[in-house]
Amino acid sequence: MPAQPTEADVLGYLTEAVTLAERNVAAGGGPFGALVVTADGTKHEGVNRVTRDNDPTAHAEVVAIRAAAAETANFDLSGAVLYTSCEPCPLCLAAALWARIDRVYFAADRHGAAAAGFDDALFYEYFAGTRPELLPVRHTPVPTSGAPFDAWLTHAERTDY
Repeated sequence: MPAQPTEADVLGYLTEAVTLAERNVAAGGGPFGALVVTADGTKHEGVNRVTRDNDPTAHAEVVAIRAAAAETANFDLSGAVLYTSCEPCPLCLAAALWARIDRVYFAADRHGAAAAGFDDALFYEYFAGTRPELLPVRHTPVPTSGAPFDAWLTHAERTDY
């Protein structure tokens, strides 16, 4: 694991993420900004583009992760750090986990976001198992359910992840 960033680095990158968020608001976007700093020190920016792109997954953290992966030509961002203007929601945390981000720092917390109208408390309740009615999910196997995995396991040129 790479060396932990200094306190000055953390404060600087978080301040930059907050500035990105403020600029995004002025440009008509949501109040969220993020940076992925890869192991080589390169910064990859993201801002909330949900309403601009009509993409409910275009959160600032996801946009920054997508930029970092595209610019490094690698889906594995091991050694990278995510700095974000606000506490990541479950979607963004999952994206950071899939990208193998090493650590996450955030400025504002989910309570500040809720006060501004961005309340993801229900999502945390759903994942805690206390609100399953929000999105009923049911396992319904079919005879060919395992076929894609069999194809994957026998594909000689697959890229493991």
